[in-house]
Amino acid sequence: MFTSNAKFTTERASGYLQQLCKHFGHKIEVQFGPKFGLITFPFGQCALAAEQDILDLTVNAETQADLTKACRVIGSHLERFAFRESPRIEWQPVVSA
Repeated sequence: MFTSNAKFTTERASGYLQQLCKHFGHKIEVQFGPKFGLITFPFGQCALAAEQDILDLTVNAETQADLTKACRVIGSHLERFAFRESPRIEWQPVVSA
């Protein structure tokens, strides 16, 4: 399993979480509320958590190629939705112990 994480500082963390989940929910399985979301792609999963002014994104996938694809899809959509804030989504690999 491959995992990456990104944090986006914004006053609209919960709003972006819900917007991403609603957007993808038209085509794939999602679960979400104001503080937590889960988007399940055919090529990986993205867990979202909104805490005050931080949107925390964690992506899991079976292969590095799928992880890269899932991060690119989530990142590009978030950048589009949050264009007024010019977010820089920087994914960091998560190493499990």
